[in-house]
Amino acid sequence: MHIPDGYLGPPTYIAAYAACAPLWGMAARRVQAGLTARQAPLLAIAAAFSFVVMMFNIPLPGATTGHAVGGVVIAIAAGPWGAALSISVALVIQALLFGDGGITAIGANCLNIAFVMPFTGYAVYRLLARPLSSRTGQAVAAGIGGWIGLTAAAFTAALMFGVQPLLHTAPDGRALYAPYPLSVTVPAMVLEHLLLFGLVEGLLTGLVVYYLQLSRSARLVGTVASEGPR
Repeated sequence: MHIPDGYLGPPTYIAAYAACAPLWGMAARRVQAGLTARQAPLLAIAAAFSFVVMMFNIPLPGATTGHAVGGVVIAIAAGPWGAALSISVALVIQALLFGDGGITAIGANCLNIAFVMPFTGYAVYRLLARPLSSRTGQAVAAGIGGWIGLTAAAFTAALMFGVQPLLHTAPDGRALYAPYPLSVTVPAMVLEHLLLFGLVEGLLTGLVVYYLQLSRSARLVGTVASEGPR
């Protein structure tokens, strides 16, 4: 799902940076305002966890790749703004040091993976967690949130790819950046994440949340039963 350099034209990746800049500022302020001594190491661990799981890219049909993110787990454990900041840090390190994702596409990758995924998945989790208030129910709600969150991120990435032929075409009709239209990118990205990697992400999310509740080794910030509405 990491977008490399050369696949997005300047209008798209500049717009993504412009969209992310205020979101990064908001995330920093929200995290700083609510950060406690107990949560500080949790954010560092969350960034490391996301960094590691995202490094396992598996090729998929259609010239795409898929991987887990752990974004909804982090959103539940550290709040969605904390998740956005942690995942953004992981994405920047991956791009700068490992070439996993392009430098020009950092804003686009952060918008999809660090914001769309954790906020969408966390919203789904919050919606389902109250009626599913048991320990198992909370884990199921988290799993569904992880599944939908990853699929939503794949969808927004597919949109970014798919609009490139509409925005940037040479006089001879050749695509200058990503060459595939929306009719190709949306099914290729969304279906594979919906039916494969989204399910893996959901299973991972549900199991981790269940374990954390069972072990009581970490306080889940987003647990509805313990906090009430947010």
